[in-house]
Amino acid sequence: MRYQAALKWLIPFIFVLALFAAGSGLFWPGEGQPVSAVSTRGEAVMLYGRGLYRADTISVAAQMQGNDLITLIAGLPLLAVSTWLAFRGSLRGRLLLTGTLGFFLYTYMSMSMLAAYNELFLVYVALFSMSLFAFILSMMSFDIETLPRHFNDKMPRRGIATVFFIAGGFLTLAWLGRIVPPLLQGTLPVLENTTTLVIQAMDLGLIVPVAFLSAVLLLKRSPWGYLLASVAVMKLMTMGMAVSAMGINMALNGVPDSPAIIIIFLLLTLANLVMAVLLLRSVQTPERQAAAA
Repeated sequence: MRYQAALKWLIPFIFVLALFAAGSGLFWPGEGQPVSAVSTRGEAVMLYGRGLYRADTISVAAQMQGNDLITLIAGLPLLAVSTWLAFRGSLRGRLLLTGTLGFFLYTYMSMSMLAAYNELFLVYVALFSMSLFAFILSMMSFDIETLPRHFNDKMPRRGIATVFFIAGGFLTLAWLGRIVPPLLQGTLPVLENTTTLVIQAMDLGLIVPVAFLSAVLLLKRSPWGYLLASVAVMKLMTMGMAVSAMGINMALNGVPDSPAIIIIFLLLTLANLVMAVLLLRSVQTPERQAAAA
């Protein structure tokens, strides 16, 4: 695996810092009560008032803790297993590792810019930076032109592309539905304690284009389609898991989100999980490639 020496340094740091950051988000010591406040945009909000996310609203804190939970129970195990497989020369492991690094990149990019300033700000920035460069190195490690040869004809390209189109379309409609009506009415969307829509910017500017582009390139059998599909299916799967956990935690904290949104994300999680399994199963080992030849 190319760039393995650099990744051997980056990935352990990502693992340890993410373990610390996610664990801190869930178990930071200190007691307190919710506090009413007025945001810089004039909205009446309720701050969480305790733990690491004490300066965030109850809703945002519940979402971040849901994401912390998914990082601990899914993200970190995936990072450990995929790294071990990738460093042993497994193509499945390298594809899984690239997609998992995409999850950490998105997570700590959003934490660096969305979480109210707290003691772990520099940890979030370090994780954002290291995940970015590890993701780039992992993408660069593939021989793109030969990548399609490693997938057999049973790969459900149309099925995977369909899931990507549905996910990209759903995110587009969901976020535009939140942004456009207030824009037309000359009012503000719900911002809580933030000054702008960070997650919506990231999803509409990054996740939606990647989902659509992956689908189109995969249908065209483009070499880049196979790699981007591996990244997109992992990101959409982990995003669905995180949003589902966020929704459940928000309900437990008395600030429930729309049940329909949670159900849709659960369905997207299951669909992308199935597609991820089918995609990885379609990767041919060197022995099978030789037998096929």
